[in-house]
Amino acid sequence: MSAEGPADSSAPPPTESPKTPPRRSGAQPVEHGSAAWRRLGRALSPKLSKAQITAGLLCMLLGFAAVAQVRQVGKADFSELPQDRLVELLGRLDVQADQLIEENRELERERDRLASDQTNEAAAIEAAQKRAEVQGILAGTLPAEGPGIELTVTDPSGKLTGALAYTLVDELRNAGAEAISLGSIRITGSSYFLDPEDGQGVVVDGILADSPYVWRAIGQPSTLETALRMPGGVLAEIKAQGGSWTLQARDRLEIEAIKILPPPEYAAAVE
Repeated sequence: MSAEGPADSSAPPPTESPKTPPRRSGAQPVEHGSAAWRRLGRALSPKLSKAQITAGLLCMLLGFAAVAQVRQVGKADFSELPQDRLVELLGRLDVQADQLIEENRELERERDRLASDQTNEAAAIEAAQKRAEVQGILAGTLPAEGPGIELTVTDPSGKLTGALAYTLVDELRNAGAEAISLGSIRITGSSYFLDPEDGQGVVVDGILADSPYVWRAIGQPSTLETALRMPGGVLAEIKAQGGSWTLQARDRLEIEAIKILPPPEYAAAVE
């Protein structure tokens, strides 16, 4: 028969293990501390590809290089320069600006001068062309057209002389005729009239003209007609010598006959 001794007072009292709350069906265990932060970081971190990483690095390098260049230029141009140097640079900039302004003004003046010269040159060329046309008409080297009169003279008896033809031309010129022709012959200031040695007609500039004589003159029709119809004038003389005539005023008359001038033998045009 065994006897039980007294209990050992130095032994630690028995500890009770913490009670774990019952886990609900389907619930995940709760994470604490750094494990939760790591999980959150992995969820928020983007998934980058190699191409995106390479592009990002290149952008960073380019940005860094640009900033470094701007800082270097800024320091080299302005920040590290002394005050007297800055004043000198500003003075040069002012001088260059004044030079550019003056060059711009000079170019504008040159532009205006060229435009004016072109305008004057065009006006001069136009005036020269008009003078050449006028001189050509007066010299008989160009055809002419305009209002005028047409006079047809019939001389059945052959009494129309070179002197009478010259008188007719003289009256037309005094009345303001600018161009005159007799048939296919252009009458000019150098034209001459002769009586033929034999036969009828009139020799004009070495060409024999015969009846009927068709005269054309460009000028003011009423003035030319009045000059020819004057009492005792050339038409009265033609009628007195047995000739007849018809006179018509025309609003538009063409003189196609021209005079061919011989080329100058000794003179030359000066350019």
